[in-house]
Amino acid sequence: MLYPRIIPCLLVQDKGLVKTVNFRNPKYVGDPINAVRIFNEKEVDELMVIDIDATTEKREPDYRMIENLAAECRMPLAYGGGVTTSDQVQRIIQLGVEKVAMSSAVIEHPRLVTEASERVGNQSVVVVLDVKKRFLGGKYEVFTHNGQKATGKGPLELALLMEKQGAGEIIINSIDLDGTMKGYDISLIEKIRDSIGIPLTLLGGAGSLHDIGQLIQKFGAIGAAAGSLFVFKGKYRAVLINYPNRMEKEAIFKESYHIF
Repeated sequence: MLYPRIIPCLLVQDKGLVKTVNFRNPKYVGDPINAVRIFNEKEVDELMVIDIDATTEKREPDYRMIENLAAECRMPLAYGGGVTTSDQVQRIIQLGVEKVAMSSAVIEHPRLVTEASERVGNQSVVVVLDVKKRFLGGKYEVFTHNGQKATGKGPLELALLMEKQGAGEIIINSIDLDGTMKGYDISLIEKIRDSIGIPLTLLGGAGSLHDIGQLIQKFGAIGAAAGSLFVFKGKYRAVLINYPNRMEKEAIFKESYHIF
């Protein structure tokens, strides 16, 4: 049985923890290992770490960093950034990571999803679709390379393709709402949720636990991921690693239990 998950998403640049707004202007907020240790104590459902420059710089994943994170992490860990081959996927899983997230490489070569799933199991293969709304027509389009490269494809089209290729999970990441803390774009995933049969996670825009609660109450067994919400506190965005405690999580989940 699938359950909703509340997932902090950590962005890494030059081995430091950063936070962006609309995929731009990364602000340094601390050390990733220290953040992992705090999240360990807070008993988070799952943790996602993305190296935001690996793909644009055309370099391999930082295996030493991944190994250190996995050794420290006491919750399921997903890693993304710079992954372009099934050999890399397998190596990362062998370092102790539960899931490997891919984006530009699998959009260019969808067969990579199948190859990776055959080697490590589809439950460990995640596809991230970074989505932006076009000004003309208001249609959603998937971008790659930190939102710099348009694919000409919509998120529903690619989500269906990636499921067919063997992906175990789809993450829809809103470029427009990244770091804004204005709330999730619920309409972005309504059609996708109804059309695919694999786990779905939404990232981008969460500004409060209420936003997470609304998402879960509407969709039930969904992943509610957030970055700024779990690294900042207050209107001045003071850096503070945080996560809902057990009572807060119960309040978020209680209205959605009837869905399962």
